[in-house]
Amino acid sequence: MSEPSFSSLGLSSESQAALARAGYRVPTPIQARAIPLALAGKDVIGCAATGTGKTAAFVLPLVEHLAGKQGIRALVLAPTRELAMQIDEHAARFGAARGVRSALLIGGVSIGPQQQALHSRPQLIIATPGRLIDHLESRNVSLRDVELLVLDEADRMLDMGFKPQLNRILAVVPRARQTLLFSATMAGEVADFAKSHLRNPARVEISRSGTTAERAEQRVYRVPQAEKASLLLALLAEDDLSTLVFTRTKHRTDKVAQMLERAGHRVSRLHSNRSQNQRQAALEGFKEGKFRVLVATDIAARGIDVAEIGHVVNFDLPHVPQDYVHRIGRTARAAASGKASSFCGPEETGQLRDIERLMRRSVPQAEVPRSSPVFQSAATAATARMTHPGPRQPGHGVSGRPAGQAPGRHARSHPRRDRPESGSGAPPSRGAVLFSGGPRRRR
Repeated sequence: MSEPSFSSLGLSSESQAALARAGYRVPTPIQARAIPLALAGKDVIGCAATGTGKTAAFVLPLVEHLAGKQGIRALVLAPTRELAMQIDEHAARFGAARGVRSALLIGGVSIGPQQQALHSRPQLIIATPGRLIDHLESRNVSLRDVELLVLDEADRMLDMGFKPQLNRILAVVPRARQTLLFSATMAGEVADFAKSHLRNPARVEISRSGTTAERAEQRVYRVPQAEKASLLLALLAEDDLSTLVFTRTKHRTDKVAQMLERAGHRVSRLHSNRSQNQRQAALEGFKEGKFRVLVATDIAARGIDVAEIGHVVNFDLPHVPQDYVHRIGRTARAAASGKASSFCGPEETGQLRDIERLMRRSVPQAEVPRSSPVFQSAATAATARMTHPGPRQPGHGVSGRPAGQAPGRHARSHPRRDRPESGSGAPPSRGAVLFSGGPRRRR
């Protein structure tokens, strides 16, 4: 059987030329199977691992469908700003030659330029659900003429709690439409959602749901929380690969980034408390090599399109097993290879078991390099910080209340350690290391 080519998929000569200019030579499996079905007007469920070319698999049919049409005729929904921006880049790359214009509607930035983009009458809207709802409520946009709807990373949108917003949006999109749903995992709520909103869809499953990138060399380190920072520094010292580090909370992201900066690494961070400009600068700097390490929460797991990420580190294991698949998908993209290291504390054993059950195989266990000079140096430094945290800072422990006013509730329930009347006389142990105890959950 001959190898598929873009010329055999039913794409126009203009799209084939745009693919050649962008460096695309041969379609990936998801592109080879999904593009002809989408061009034929069928509803499609595409299930493929992250990094297999899903974005081009729906953007190319969108461009073919929209060429020569006027008004908003297609809508793409994505869970995160970063992923929406990535899709918009693909739409500009492949749609420019066909006169297809898009408007990007995402949160974290001024709504004014987005209103101007809508006034230019684009054919394609690319949006995150929350910001699209803002525009619908302000009557900036109408979706009554939408003919083609794309739900990208549908499982992530549902995981993030966007189902109410999705239902509101789908209520104002014509029922007589073509719908393409793409996801790296397909089970439970995603399957039920697809059953409710797609009509006789063709299913394209390139990899079984829960499958990670084939070329990713996976390994897990059984390590207590107090040693995770030392282990990360030791692994970074083994090579010079670009590294993406995932933590579970924004607070942990900041702490890990600060620790790496103190160790002399070029590092940036990405989480939802960062402004859109900060998030974009972090991503661009990571792509261009300005930063070797990017520390992020799962907000980045589905919006980073960087071919050269050599190492993904799960500093914290995710609570949702499917998120592991998306994290690992950031390395070994397309035909590349890469490493994926996971740190599993004693309290995270259940999460590791759930991940292995989803993948239907175990993750190989690696030995913690405690003999590494970098590991030992970092561990010694952590112990020193614990034992000698440094001099008391000016103003520490000084109340801001007016003189003579009774102490507040916190002062009454948390007596000062240096006061003889605070208890037995022996100050409690400072026993705190950089990353002690289990990761905090979001509130």
